[in-house]
Amino acid sequence: MPDDKSKSGGQDRTRININEDYEVRDWAQKFGVSPEQLKSAVAKVGDRADAVAQYLKGGSKGGVANPSWS
Repeated sequence: MPDDKSKSGGQDRTRININEDYEVRDWAQKFGVSPEQLKSAVAKVGDRADAVAQYLKGGSKGGVANPSWS
């Protein structure tokens, strides 16, 4: 989900920018969580999508289990 729509791919697909409403919406939808839950997860584990996914699945960092997207 690139910030610069002319430059897609690479790092933008692995990071979550919580300052962009469309990214929060899209990532929250992908993970099946609310925007608030997504922002909380990013605040706890950082902006890397894989770390957020693991946290939301209830991974090693004490996240919440969310079977709707696993």
